[in-house]
Amino acid sequence: MVTLSHHVNYSVAERDLKYYIFDWDDNILHMPTHIHLEKRTEDGRWVPHAVSTAVFSVIRNDTRNYRPPGGDWENAFLEFRDFDDEDQNVFLRDTKTAIDRVMHGETSLAPSFQRFKLTLIEGRLFAIVTARGHNPDIIRAAVEYFIERVLTDDEKNQMLSNLRGYMLSFAPEAHPGTDAEVIAYYLDHNKYHGVMSPQFKQLMVGKRGAAAVRTEEGKQFAIQDFVEHVIRISHQRGLTRPISVGFSDDDVGNARAVEEYIRAELARQFPSVKFVVYYTADPDVPTGRKVVVQGQLTLDLGNA
Repeated sequence: MVTLSHHVNYSVAERDLKYYIFDWDDNILHMPTHIHLEKRTEDGRWVPHAVSTAVFSVIRNDTRNYRPPGGDWENAFLEFRDFDDEDQNVFLRDTKTAIDRVMHGETSLAPSFQRFKLTLIEGRLFAIVTARGHNPDIIRAAVEYFIERVLTDDEKNQMLSNLRGYMLSFAPEAHPGTDAEVIAYYLDHNKYHGVMSPQFKQLMVGKRGAAAVRTEEGKQFAIQDFVEHVIRISHQRGLTRPISVGFSDDDVGNARAVEEYIRAELARQFPSVKFVVYYTADPDVPTGRKVVVQGQLTLDLGNA
């Protein structure tokens, strides 16, 4: 990381409490990772057929024409689990490829790319919640690469200034030191959930007694975990302002399941929290279709 100035933005102590939950594939980045399926041909044979995550979100319920190899979904998602290709983790390799394509202008921005970038610059708490099965440390390393590769020196300066302002205002015990230490402190306070990972399944078993059977269930649990996390931090820091939590996902099924879960459960459990769901699958709405799912209390949170 480039050594940057130690300017402090104390005004962050007065800002609104907006936090974000991001799906990764086709929401933050268009990843080159493929899902390996078998497709039925016109004469009834099944042949290997690799698809992108964007295509899979459309065809995943078409069980008549698509199936996992050998009837096992783990075979379909091998590239979405942790394994090393030579000396590099495949998820990190694909993340670097996706970011490099963006930086070279070879691909369009995913719908939440800019929102995620701004979240980092502003130093807001966030969670990565993906259907992938990666270790949290691997997902965090991908975020670190995003910071290093995507943010300009001026943007890194802004981020560090905001983070130091927060730390000195609310966590002076943290003793903000080097740039690397400040960023590490920030990243330590965010969540990185691959809902099909062994670590996430263990977390769910510990808290709920059972792991998720479906991706939608895992994402619902991950969202509740993050909401509880930011509320706990807000209380610890003595922050009493209203909280807004935004969730974005390009998979319509996942986004709809989350919206329904928020309406049925989270809005009741956390009536003072404003929830916003962004459906980011529609190419005609570049930053996503916004659905405000209000808690039971009426809050004035502007354009949260």
